[in-house]
Amino acid sequence: MNYTGAISTVRALPLTGLGIPVLLVAMLAMMVLPLPPMMLDLFFTFNIALSLVVLLVVIYTTRPLDFDVFPTVLLAATLLRLALNVASTRIVLLEGHTGTNAAGNVIQSFGEFVVGGNYAVGLVVFAVLTIINFVVVTKGTGRISEVNARFTLDAMPGKQMAIDADLNSGLVTQEEARARRAEIACEADFYGSMDGASKFIRGDAIAAILILFINIVFGLGIGMIQHDLSFMQAAHNYTLLTIGDGLVAQIPSLVLSTAAAIAVTRVSAAKDMGDQVIGQLLGRPRPIAIAAGIIAALGLIPGMPNMVFLTLGAMFGGLAFMIKQKQDAAQTQQAEQIEEPDVESKFRDLSWEDVPMVDVIGLEVGYRLIPLVDKAQGGQLMSRIKGVRRKLSQELGFLIQAVHIRDNLDLSPTAYRITLMGVPLGEGEVYPDKELAINPGQVFGKVNGIDTRDPTFGLEAVWIDASLRDEAQTLGYTVVDTSTVIATHLSQLLHQHAHELIGHEEVQHLLDMLAKTSPKLVEDLVPKMLPLGAVLKVLQNMLQEGVPIRDMRTIAETLAEHAPTSQNSDVLTAAVRTALSRQIYQHINGMANEMAVITLDPELEQILLQSVQTAPESGLGIEPGLAEQMISELNQCVQQQQTGNKAAVLMVSPALRPILAKLLRSLAPNLHVLAYNEVPDSKQIKVVAAVGSNGNNGMNR
Repeated sequence: MNYTGAISTVRALPLTGLGIPVLLVAMLAMMVLPLPPMMLDLFFTFNIALSLVVLLVVIYTTRPLDFDVFPTVLLAATLLRLALNVASTRIVLLEGHTGTNAAGNVIQSFGEFVVGGNYAVGLVVFAVLTIINFVVVTKGTGRISEVNARFTLDAMPGKQMAIDADLNSGLVTQEEARARRAEIACEADFYGSMDGASKFIRGDAIAAILILFINIVFGLGIGMIQHDLSFMQAAHNYTLLTIGDGLVAQIPSLVLSTAAAIAVTRVSAAKDMGDQVIGQLLGRPRPIAIAAGIIAALGLIPGMPNMVFLTLGAMFGGLAFMIKQKQDAAQTQQAEQIEEPDVESKFRDLSWEDVPMVDVIGLEVGYRLIPLVDKAQGGQLMSRIKGVRRKLSQELGFLIQAVHIRDNLDLSPTAYRITLMGVPLGEGEVYPDKELAINPGQVFGKVNGIDTRDPTFGLEAVWIDASLRDEAQTLGYTVVDTSTVIATHLSQLLHQHAHELIGHEEVQHLLDMLAKTSPKLVEDLVPKMLPLGAVLKVLQNMLQEGVPIRDMRTIAETLAEHAPTSQNSDVLTAAVRTALSRQIYQHINGMANEMAVITLDPELEQILLQSVQTAPESGLGIEPGLAEQMISELNQCVQQQQTGNKAAVLMVSPALRPILAKLLRSLAPNLHVLAYNEVPDSKQIKVVAAVGSNGNNGMNR
């Protein structure tokens, strides 16, 4: 390569990102190369300004992780102080005999003006600052960082489970789940780094003490032996220079230690420090009023500084009164926002607009839960419900209708109610200022809170304060917020009643979408072969039995094939189930090639078949004792399968499947009922139990 090419390559190198490497090289150079006093003044001033900037950034950062580069900045600032200490020590020992201005104006000002030129006072001030920094701030910061890092690592599995639960229930998307997992990993790295960075501050404080004694002792020796100064003159010069050097480095160190303490003691909330202090410390007038009364009472005691105490008592009392007035005004304004009926509407004639339409899906909330649905107040429930609708629509195969949310003053302030077609489906009570810690089955301790039951699945749970979230996750609880509790309950109920959510409009939309790719199929099916209502009934039957209707092409082709021979919805449903056998099998048994099933004893199955053939319209015409015994044995088999973490499947003849599925839907809700022809030919079955027989048999298909 010629010189021209080399110069072009150098010019092409990017200059961005060189600031930090250059700064680190400069700090190392300061430890070796002598600096003039003017450069020392500049660097010491920059050190003070940097510490103040870092402190203010920490205060105004809304979340600790938003300033995750803080440990690195802390290390760089510590190295800068140490480099300045080395550079200033060199000048103090070399030029200290010339006077107190030998190391620059900044060190001289801190040595003479700040401590009044009295090196005895300076030693005391330096000792006090060092004790505060080393014993109080730095030690506490290191301990908090260590505990936070330990609890964050212990809570990571519980947090990951909570994210997976939200993802499975449709409350978050894949991108949001990925971002939350990355945030958890970043949180663990941050507190681990802070734990290590606090050791740098502690070492810096120890180094400052050692540098102080080294400068004073060796300065006295150099001044008296090499420069023939008297003991008093040498002590005055070198001690003031050393104290000034120590103070100008120790004050930024204390500022950074305070910033580190603020960072590790902050709770992860999306508010800056000022908002948190004002909202939590000054948000309740009663504690301030009580404190005002106590201070004023102390001011009435003879011998006390009455004026000071009474003045502060009056100020605190006025502050409490102002907060109370502000809260009352806010409540009054909120009450006035409830719209009154228009005066003209009271006298106009009635019309069809006055007849309210029944909401397909409704959510009624008490007045204390209104902030959950108000985005202006940080409510997340609306976005969670949208996520539930998106997830269910993708799983079931049709668009879930919008959820109409309104307040209901007849409900308890913290209660909610979920309705379908205006009829209540479920309800519960939540605490908007707490979080729900759910016991998934095995926990390693008890967390303090209000014992309750999860409204969705009935699991044992505890309402806890948000500050106990990490502790509960460490103990094995799954912790969710109030919006997630309501959204999960809504998702479960909508999934159970999906067959009631689909109607003629939804079926028509599905056919219109299918017509874009298979127009001839839709044209021949509806209304030539089947009316729209018959297709709707088949789809409702599928959804009621937990089978999604995503594969509309297969469903339509099957209906078109069997419609000329039968218009019966049960017959058509059975045909569609057979066509969707691979989907049904995978939904129950995953990708496994063999499925464990329960069968009926041949004699019992023959009795049931004869009952159906004799009176098909009346269902199973068997004696109650036999039916009760059969259901009892089935429930025992279901429990055995669930104990082994396997799906419970009852396999019967095609003629019995619809009737038994309808009968066992409520009596054995965790049991899947399949017909023999609903298992794909490529899969095998293994009979693990036979209901109605004295023993168990096994066979392969």
